[in-house]
Amino acid sequence: MAVVAPPSTDDRVTHRSVTATLLSRPEIGALLGVIIIAVIFLAAAPAFRSVDNIGTILYGSSTIGLMAVPVALLMIGGEFDLSAGVAVTTSGLAAALLSWNFGLNVWLGVFLALLISLAIGAFNGWLLHATGLPSFLVTLGTFFVLQGVNLAVTRLVTGGVSSNTISDMQGWNSAKAVFASSLKIGPVDLSITVLYWVLFTIVGGYLLLRTRAGNWIFAAGGDAAAARAVGVPVTRTKVLLFMGVGFGAWLTGMHMLFNYNNVQSGAGIGNEFIYIIAAVIGGCLLSGGYGSVVGASLGALIFGMTQLGISYAGWNPDWFKTFLGAMLLFACVANVYVKKKADQR
Repeated sequence: MAVVAPPSTDDRVTHRSVTATLLSRPEIGALLGVIIIAVIFLAAAPAFRSVDNIGTILYGSSTIGLMAVPVALLMIGGEFDLSAGVAVTTSGLAAALLSWNFGLNVWLGVFLALLISLAIGAFNGWLLHATGLPSFLVTLGTFFVLQGVNLAVTRLVTGGVSSNTISDMQGWNSAKAVFASSLKIGPVDLSITVLYWVLFTIVGGYLLLRTRAGNWIFAAGGDAAAARAVGVPVTRTKVLLFMGVGFGAWLTGMHMLFNYNNVQSGAGIGNEFIYIIAAVIGGCLLSGGYGSVVGASLGALIFGMTQLGISYAGWNPDWFKTFLGAMLLFACVANVYVKKKADQR
């Protein structure tokens, strides 16, 4: 009697449950954080439950998210940019001071500010490649250079520490409509920065997960030497990532200028850490090669919810930075754990 052999199976092929797949995603921790924080403040702060305040919460999150997305891409690529916060101020000051000092159409000042922001990003990337220094040191130097330039040039041009108003100059109204307008959806007043933030997240997520450039970013951040060995243009990838941070700084700086009508030369200092914290909470590892753009946006949402939730609940706002530090430490540990579990599966 013939013995029927059992069907052969390939040991290399394993089937993962939906739960295992979800838990291996880098942004899952940030998503759970959003849910937990929302529940806490919905219970503790009556104002948090108001639909009218949704726009305010999203606005605060969007001003962080616009920078958290490109910063997350850069971190996945294995680098930091500690000049990101002051670069936002540099961009806004450049548009305002150039327009006012030379009597330019505001749109020309905006375009020149874009070129300056992209040049700063390209310089950071080039210097990183040329010197071989860690990006921490390169961008720390850029941070102090820009901080000094912001203050010194503003004093030189205006005699004070803030830019002069350019609201009466040609092109102001149309530029304000592009960078600092809002639209009403039912009872919710949405700033245009929320739309830009969502667009950044969609484009960044698609770039990272659906294009060859996204594979290059992961490879460059995971092991640059191995990536070069298989033909990945590591230098070009990292320079473009720094320029992406520059673009985010330009857009955020333009919103700051057209929303407040002037720019304070000392603004932005310390915000680079908030952008990094949002990215880390969203699943980015400090060592590079792992992370999520969607997670970074969720990290920014956590920031916006917590900042306003503490105020709405009537709690002492002095504890806010303590919360950020605790979230950063927790996210670092959680991200390493999730990555190990994902690698094991």
